[in-house]
Amino acid sequence: MIEAQSLSKNYGEKRAVDDLSFVVRPGIVTGFLGPNGSGKSTTMRLILGLDAPTAGLVTVNGKRYREHAAPLHEVGALLEARSVHTGRSAQNHLLAVAQTHGIPKRRVGELIDLVGLHDVAKKRAGDFSLGMGQRLGIATALLGDPATVMLDEPVNGLDPEGIHWIRNLLKQLAAEGRTVFVSSHLMSEMALTADHLIVIGRGRLIADTSVGDFLSRASTDPPVLVRGADEVALEAALVAAGGRIAEDAERHDAIVVHGLTSERIGEIAAAQQLVLHELTPLQASLEEAFMDVTGDSVEYHAGGHVATGTGGGDASESVAGEVAG
Repeated sequence: MIEAQSLSKNYGEKRAVDDLSFVVRPGIVTGFLGPNGSGKSTTMRLILGLDAPTAGLVTVNGKRYREHAAPLHEVGALLEARSVHTGRSAQNHLLAVAQTHGIPKRRVGELIDLVGLHDVAKKRAGDFSLGMGQRLGIATALLGDPATVMLDEPVNGLDPEGIHWIRNLLKQLAAEGRTVFVSSHLMSEMALTADHLIVIGRGRLIADTSVGDFLSRASTDPPVLVRGADEVALEAALVAAGGRIAEDAERHDAIVVHGLTSERIGEIAAAQQLVLHELTPLQASLEEAFMDVTGDSVEYHAGGHVATGTGGGDASESVAGEVAG
């Protein structure tokens, strides 16, 4: 379990993480979301003790990371897939990490097979593609069979098969009772993978909720997909009742109705003796919900505009020129 209590981090006058509190629990996949510059990478560095907090406390399995006698057995992390000796093979990289942490050699072979690097295990890591580097980084994170797994953008560079693999792997790790904390910019992937979400913006907590509740917040008045036998008469009746009509972008035989609930649409159609073939409330996608709740927290905008605010963005990421927020 990861627990952050009133966690803050300043870089000079810039506040990257601002009084952040949350708990990442075992047995589920928790997604960590936020716009670029929101403080996600800084928060992960604070969890691992790579940066010291200005205020507050963050613990993993009840202790600060540095207090664990064998931290790789407690926490497996992937923050930067390229942080390996480029002259070493994937096998030798994992062997070096294993030998310095008292991990048996057989575990290296198990992880190489698990992440699908068997055929390239003896090749130089410096020649790996981004996707292969990601697989090696994930193998390194899992080497100590840790109770807590923390991955920053693990699907970067992976092909569709690789994305499917990491999705199933994360779910499997959570099913084993581990704490799984993963950041990603791929909202569609988080919708398929995560059970719970922690969303931050400008270093502050925006949401700490299940995926279902997060989507429901953005779907309090959802549009309704409607298909009927007499589209012209149906549109006229719905507009007269205060509905707003839009065409469905993908289906020319249906309309999208705003401003009326599906129940009300059904009642209107029944009163006018109009036959309905379909009546479906449209839930917001995770991407739409994310944009809705983080719109005021986006610091970096296209066109060079920089939004102002008291919280500040993620200074360490800005200075380092990282894209990953």
